[in-house]
Amino acid sequence: MPLQSSIRKIYFGVADRRQMFRLFDRHAQRPDRWQNDDSALFAGEWFEIARAEHDYMLDILPPLWMRGEMFAMREFLTDSVTSVFYTLRIDGKTRYFHAYCDLAQPRSPVEMRDAIVERESWPVKAMTHHERLEHVWSATHDEYRDYAGDRFLAQYRGKRTILVYGLGRTELKLLDDLTEEEIAAKLPVHLRHLPIKTAA
Repeated sequence: MPLQSSIRKIYFGVADRRQMFRLFDRHAQRPDRWQNDDSALFAGEWFEIARAEHDYMLDILPPLWMRGEMFAMREFLTDSVTSVFYTLRIDGKTRYFHAYCDLAQPRSPVEMRDAIVERESWPVKAMTHHERLEHVWSATHDEYRDYAGDRFLAQYRGKRTILVYGLGRTELKLLDDLTEEEIAAKLPVHLRHLPIKTAA
């Protein structure tokens, strides 16, 4: 499976508690789970939550640390990646976020905070092509998403796949190969017609 490492928004809207727990491990079906170093797969992912979910996570265990507008979970997802929760003032409104940060890189929580603020301060509401794909993956139920197996060429195995409906039949396609029309069909109506930003 190809690794990711960039900071990326993986869900649009404010995740409720059920959605939040699904997003915590949206790679649950990946092949060879936990047999490899999955740090880069998770590190950099972030999404918005409500205050109730933020406070719920703060109360579960004493945090590993609290620094101003952020706290880190004591339980690590991988050797050095853990959840960091943020309370951020953006355009005069207090909002709450969850992110996976690699604490082996000491500045990662601060860099994540700055990236979230910058992303959420865009003057025009828009989504990048990559964000559209990530939202589709995050919002799709497990039974309709998977990872490429033996029926795919060797170079595609382990890549994310998704079930697509069209012309009276269903087709399993690589997530990265979805057309703009197929992506739009899988987005909620309020996201379908947002401008596509060419660069994050």
